[in-house]
Amino acid sequence: MPELPEVETTRRGLAPHCVGRALVRLKVREPRLRWLVAESLPAQAAGRGIASVGRRGKYLIFALEGDLNLLLHLGMSGHMRVVSARQPVKPHDHVDFCLDDGAILRFNDPRRFGSLHAIEGPTDAHPLLASLGPEPLSAAFTGALLHRVGQGRRAPIKSVIMDSHVVVGVGNIYATEALYRAGIHPARAAGRIARARYDRLVNEIKAVLAEAIEAGGTTLRDFSRTDGLPGYFAQTLAVYGRGGEPCRACGRALRSIRLGQRATVYCPRCQR
Repeated sequence: MPELPEVETTRRGLAPHCVGRALVRLKVREPRLRWLVAESLPAQAAGRGIASVGRRGKYLIFALEGDLNLLLHLGMSGHMRVVSARQPVKPHDHVDFCLDDGAILRFNDPRRFGSLHAIEGPTDAHPLLASLGPEPLSAAFTGALLHRVGQGRRAPIKSVIMDSHVVVGVGNIYATEALYRAGIHPARAAGRIARARYDRLVNEIKAVLAEAIEAGGTTLRDFSRTDGLPGYFAQTLAVYGRGGEPCRACGRALRSIRLGQRATVYCPRCQR
């Protein structure tokens, strides 16, 4: 599944091609995504200029003229690419954002777990966004916040930082890597972590996400950037996907467990 760095990489790749351009046509070939795309949406969006491309968690937000926003989620296997009008339509090319210069922002989603919604006015109150926690790279996400949320909780810390109500967009890959860097066992109860260790964990979450964004994301199955090239952060992963291999810090074999139905790899010596 594309995680926050992949979505941010997509946002940065799309913005130069569409901001300031007009959305001539929104062509929906397959409306049966995770939620049915409203039949009225193409007519509602057509002809409006694109003022900006934002992101909230793993959602892309296309701000159109006239206070209309298009909220797009890439789902588990979706991606957007910039293509020409001559580019043949491929299987699973479900939505085209046709721009006034002839370029197309094409949304491909094999599993159809993505979604597309129109929001009139502010987006924060939309049901899909209203309960989301702070952005992990923002000043609002702090060790003090995590420490307060974790008080008295027996839930594994990895599950807590992957809870979008606590902090938005910290997916499995980056939670695993940040916990390793911070030296915290992923199954450790959130209520049994000191404030200083939470400060370090927040710093490592911010660092690993920022590094992944700069690397263009992580190559996972069919994720690629808007230019069709893969992200390169996978080359620097210290623990994710390396169960049984030696820890790069101490040499001990990394262990694999499952937490919250997710594969989790950690070092039994370096993480406690």
